[in-house]
Amino acid sequence: MSAPVSPLDPAVAELLRRDPAGLVAAVVQQHDTGEVLMVAWMDDEALHRTLTSGRATYWSRSREEYWVKGETSGHRQWVRDVRLDCDGDALLLLVDQEGPACHTGERSCFHRPLEATRATR
Repeated sequence: MSAPVSPLDPAVAELLRRDPAGLVAAVVQQHDTGEVLMVAWMDDEALHRTLTSGRATYWSRSREEYWVKGETSGHRQWVRDVRLDCDGDALLLLVDQEGPACHTGERSCFHRPLEATRATR
């Protein structure tokens, strides 16, 4: 049985270093402020959909399905740029976030400081 054909441009697909499940971490950042909004997962199809639509599309490991950020909540992510880290195992999505990025309603998923870090300040 042959490996599935990637929907990505072969030059792009060749650069990715996927985990055993075929996924790459995607760090999502507000394009103009640098605020880190969330981390999600992408496979080749999710990245292809993101690059061709301009809307951030991810793979949900828990639901085992694709999801377009904001499709149900209205809190869309409009992709301005996608970058690949030096090892090829993480993506950086620079987006224009509409509303909160976190499913809890917070602007960023990184809104909870750890107590241990507060003591060292």
